[in-house]
Amino acid sequence: MGLQGKHRADGSIERYKAILVAKGYTQQLGVDYIETLSLVTRMTTIRTFLALVVARGWDIQQLDLNNSFLHGDLEEEVYMVLPPGFQTSKSNQVCRLLRSLYGLKQESRQWNAKLTKALQDNGFHQSSADPSLFTKQSEHSFTALLVYVDDILVAGTNPNQIKELKHFLDRSFKIKDLGALIYFLGIEAFRNTEGINIYQRKYTLEILQENGFLEAKPAKTPSVPGQRLTSLEGNLLAQPEVFRRSVGKLLYLTNTRPNITYAVQQLSQFVDKPRDTHLVAAHRVLRYLKASPGKGLFYPSNPHIKLQGFSDSEWATCVENRKSITGFCIYLGNSLISWKTKKQATVSRSSSEVEYKALASTTCEIQWLLYIIADMKVKVNNLVALFCDNSSVVAIVENHVFHEHTKHTEIDCHVVRQKINEGVIKLPSVTSHNQIADGFTKAFV
Repeated sequence: MGLQGKHRADGSIERYKAILVAKGYTQQLGVDYIETLSLVTRMTTIRTFLALVVARGWDIQQLDLNNSFLHGDLEEEVYMVLPPGFQTSKSNQVCRLLRSLYGLKQESRQWNAKLTKALQDNGFHQSSADPSLFTKQSEHSFTALLVYVDDILVAGTNPNQIKELKHFLDRSFKIKDLGALIYFLGIEAFRNTEGINIYQRKYTLEILQENGFLEAKPAKTPSVPGQRLTSLEGNLLAQPEVFRRSVGKLLYLTNTRPNITYAVQQLSQFVDKPRDTHLVAAHRVLRYLKASPGKGLFYPSNPHIKLQGFSDSEWATCVENRKSITGFCIYLGNSLISWKTKKQATVSRSSSEVEYKALASTTCEIQWLLYIIADMKVKVNNLVALFCDNSSVVAIVENHVFHEHTKHTEIDCHVVRQKINEGVIKLPSVTSHNQIADGFTKAFV
């Protein structure tokens, strides 16, 4: 048996519930379970979902499914000893589970399969770009549903259609109707006529309190400009789990704080053997958060849907292996919905090659976002503008005769040229001063 608490956005306990937990740690792969993976939506999908819904002026509702893992049907034979206090005439009896139970390895997978089938039987279409997105279109209405395990966001053009969906889910699984979106996966939301703010103030304050930085002196930037962290400088930490826990929480915080993405990416490279220099750099991020714990993203109510991206890179920035960094950000209108800072997998021979790889990564992300937007029944009529401040890369992309410059580059990078020929993207010029993605490849100055 276990006791679990549900929290409100302000951190207070909403309610407690007792749950019966199976000893899943005794299960054997191939005997007691086969699949464990459960589909969860990407944070980029959530942000795109919110940006589109707010731009269109649709209603957003939040649902919580009660005891979701108890609804999954088991396909394997699973037996469990009787729970403590259960009275029976025979001491050697066990029970065979027909449905899933908390603690089982396959609990999440079976629940997801049950919910997916129920929604599809109700007329919903599962997105191929993100299987956690379900949509249903009729002659006069459109409804979209986004699932993260047992937390659900519902939006649509017709309030009656949303109401009918709630009744269906309540009959099938029993739900708790949470009303308008306020608090979802640790992300707080405030919506008015101008748009919606999403932020993680409560989560940020919890990180600061856990690390003793509530009264710390604020820092103006999340990292020291020009600083290059290495795996050998400094002394190994006596308690590396403190650093690892902080970096893990900061990684989740980047879902609404793109301005700390580069600094956190640098820290995440050293979670294996963190040193005191890395801990000091992590403390710098915490001091930066102390200055504005409630900052986040704002998605305005704007019916004009326009997708545009910014791609940049930093050549050979890693002092240990000379690998480069890719950085990009993508806007839906004025709403920032996707961004990334990532070290490239291979060493590049030139800055043009590095920019070309970054451009390819951004192009793939744009294509994926177009699939999500199309599933939401929203049309992007114009070519997607992808801004790159490297003129040589733009020339290589637009002129395929430059074979001598690109013969050493991976074939998959040529996806940029393909998408230009297909009429998906275009490459307008942009100055380095106006390159927004520059902030995802180096520290703020």
